[in-house]
Amino acid sequence: MRDLLPIADRLRWLRRFRDALKSHNAELCALASEEVGKTAFEALTADILPLVASCNWHLRHARGLLGPTRVRGGGLFGLGHSVERRRMPVGRVLIIATWNYPVQLLGIQLVQAIVAGNTVVVKPSERAPRTQERLLALAIEATREIPSMRGAIEARASTREEGARVLREECFDHVVFTGSTAVGRAIAEVCAARLIPSTLELSGSDTAFVLADADAKAAARAIFLGFTANAGQTCMAPRRALVERPALAAFTDELARLVAGARCVRLVDAAAARTTHAAAAAAIAAGGRPITGTLESQVNTVDRQQRDLRAMRPIAILDCPAATDLFRGKHFGPAIAVRAVDSMEEALTLHAEIGQYLATSVWTRGNASRNGDLARAISRCGSSLVHVNSVLLPSAHPGISLGGHGASGWGVSRGNSGLLALTREVTVTRTSRFLAPPLQEPDARVLAWLSRLIAWPLKQSVGPTTRSVPVTASNQAHHTEPTTHTAAAPRSVDAHTPSPRESEVHA
Repeated sequence: MRDLLPIADRLRWLRRFRDALKSHNAELCALASEEVGKTAFEALTADILPLVASCNWHLRHARGLLGPTRVRGGGLFGLGHSVERRRMPVGRVLIIATWNYPVQLLGIQLVQAIVAGNTVVVKPSERAPRTQERLLALAIEATREIPSMRGAIEARASTREEGARVLREECFDHVVFTGSTAVGRAIAEVCAARLIPSTLELSGSDTAFVLADADAKAAARAIFLGFTANAGQTCMAPRRALVERPALAAFTDELARLVAGARCVRLVDAAAARTTHAAAAAAIAAGGRPITGTLESQVNTVDRQQRDLRAMRPIAILDCPAATDLFRGKHFGPAIAVRAVDSMEEALTLHAEIGQYLATSVWTRGNASRNGDLARAISRCGSSLVHVNSVLLPSAHPGISLGGHGASGWGVSRGNSGLLALTREVTVTRTSRFLAPPLQEPDARVLAWLSRLIAWPLKQSVGPTTRSVPVTASNQAHHTEPTTHTAAAPRSVDAHTPSPRESEVHA
């Protein structure tokens, strides 16, 4: 195992990498737009800016989070000992990158792995190879003038075959993967066979709860942004809106207006567009209603976009049956299922049947009568991130951690917890040279003293004017019934000194 990379050098690399991102932001945005269909605005605001913010956050907080901390307390076992907790890198980390936020997600994972002191191998996504290869080139270039950092970052080919080979043949101490549940399950099987710990950030299928007292129009606008941003290709995007009936009319009126005026968006490929459109069509066939009155055919959309097979308009389906793929979130595109509910309990029951949660949102004005519903949603939604009166945007905060469970993966990424997850805890104890370890059991008097010391907080119960002393094995011979002492009654200094007979009882 290589020597620990100095924290000063790691932070020096981070500054250089951040500055390179700023200087080359237009180039990275153009590559992301070309490869995965992002607009330049989305690439800048959802990829570059969050990564730069994460770099700044780690520059401010990493030294404190990773530095040694004193562990205090310990009682008798702390006497003569000092205890210090340190964070060490896990070693060699493999990052298998994803494509939907090709700069932001890979960049933050790379920053956390390097700042934690690890060496890193990256397998770029086969869907965004040029974007991520350029990002890695900037990261590697930032190590050139820091001798201890040279060789800390390695890149592999972006093909799926290379990913399988690297995972199967090379040695790693941790694997980080972001992507689909199906691929995550296959990676977990390989890691389990090789006993490699992993962080799997898999797909979410989250719900937006709109309570009766919510600002329904504001909820509709934010939820529309949530399921259309990045062409709906966000793991934390809402896949369904469960709306209590008093808020339904205002919510659907505003959402219908937004959907009707929405522009076409470009997905990563034609297959993703077809899957999303087919899920909406199947929901209509099962009894759902398109919010604009009709479901525009994919063929017509394609014709207007000059045969762009990746393009489609956002879709919202009202009264969406719960058994459909659209309601269950089996798509990765700009479509949402909307369903009215009579109570929060009904909404939580529908939500619980999904089984994939990363970020849930709850909309309420927070009236006292609804606090119970909000608390119930937070405690039962199953997500590690709960937005109240917002969708997506607060999750860009660089200090927020994200973790899934079950079909949404395991482990934590981003924020404090994500950084510490790429370290291992080492506890260092120092013992005074004047402290001699016991080599044999003490005599009966010491054992009796220890017994009374352990029970000391339970020795007496103080009342308004009296205190009672419970009968114990050491004083049973002197008590026939509970004895009380007034507060003024003096007690002998020798009252707790064991007689030879008492010591025998304790022994």
